[in-house]
Amino acid sequence: MDGSKDENPDRVTDNPQHDEPGVGHPVGFARILAYFLKLGAVGFGGPIATVGYMQRDLVEQRHWMDRQDFLDGVALGQTMPGPLAAQVAMWVGYLRHGATGAAAVAFAFVAPAFAIVVAAGALYSRYSASGIVQSLFYGIAPAVMAIITLAAIKLLRMTDRSDWRLWLISTAVFALTALTGTEPVLVILGAGLLVIGLDARPRLALSAWRAHRRRGGDPDQPDTGRDQPRSATPVLIGLGSLAGGSTLTALGLFFLKTGAVVFGSGLAIVPFMREGVVDQHHWLTNDQFLDAVAMGLITPGPVVISAGFIGYLVAGLPGAIVSCIAIFTPIYLGVVVPGRWFLRHRDNAQLRAFVTGATAAAAGALCGAVVVLTRQAITDLATTAIAIVTVALLWRFNIKELYIVIAAGTLGLVLH
Repeated sequence: MDGSKDENPDRVTDNPQHDEPGVGHPVGFARILAYFLKLGAVGFGGPIATVGYMQRDLVEQRHWMDRQDFLDGVALGQTMPGPLAAQVAMWVGYLRHGATGAAAVAFAFVAPAFAIVVAAGALYSRYSASGIVQSLFYGIAPAVMAIITLAAIKLLRMTDRSDWRLWLISTAVFALTALTGTEPVLVILGAGLLVIGLDARPRLALSAWRAHRRRGGDPDQPDTGRDQPRSATPVLIGLGSLAGGSTLTALGLFFLKTGAVVFGSGLAIVPFMREGVVDQHHWLTNDQFLDAVAMGLITPGPVVISAGFIGYLVAGLPGAIVSCIAIFTPIYLGVVVPGRWFLRHRDNAQLRAFVTGATAAAAGALCGAVVVLTRQAITDLATTAIAIVTVALLWRFNIKELYIVIAAGTLGLVLH
């Protein structure tokens, strides 16, 4: 419902009727790319539904990959920052052709949603001042706030559970964000380091590491057997030179940083994007930013594709390309760089502690962003009613965000 990573991965990826690994029938890489191109065009329903489609199609029906290989990709995606469905898709490509395969699958999976947000950005740029568009987003904005609110609540409950220390971290970051309107990335990283210090101090793990070495274990080094990914920096610089603007460079650097802190949920990116897009660079107004988030919710693919919409509004097609490359680069690197190393060390205490702390802080920042954004999205009794009804419907029923946003836009046309 909210774009968050599932607190119970077995519910999505574990089927009791498929306890044995898939056969893993050889299949041409072109067919895999065609599959992800189609999935990227019709993959509505959020990351959990999309990952479910992959399991059904690739493992259970077509037997294109082993079940355990698929589960390894889900485990990696739920640990590294980034949208789960995109990470699992990249993992499938990585298993076939290393970093190059991951990049090719990522392109196929993201391309349909990118084309949609670019077309929407072109229409929005031309007609955003019209009464119809303003009325549409008059209804959509409070509905989006309701969706983000429930995403924040679910992420808090999933991450913090009964650990009062994590609730304290989330509360502190919530207060910081709500009161100051800022979402410093260093606070997120600091929360991860704090939990390492509380639960998994390296010196406490030293004896276990030495015991592992005595048993003949490999050093904690990433696997270098596969081709290493090339940096996206030359691409970003080239596009920046082509468009001739420091704006493109700023877009690229900003979304590179933002893509590295998407912990726990695709919607967790909202407070960080708002900080840079609205407050720091003044590229968009708050209303325009909420419209961009709405576009990410109603298009197939990950919510972070809204970066392409924002990039188009700021700098046209080059801006959309730069923004998407930049925001997906850290996500891509989070799959191909750890790679096989992660599979050997997924239970590492420091890694798990850092992700837990960072996700708790990200959930707090998302809740704080709700307070900040609600001030602009909910302006009268009608928008208040839309937000309350949306929360009630999503809390009670399993309704897809796409239908909620369409209904809210229709109400906006009627009421405004």
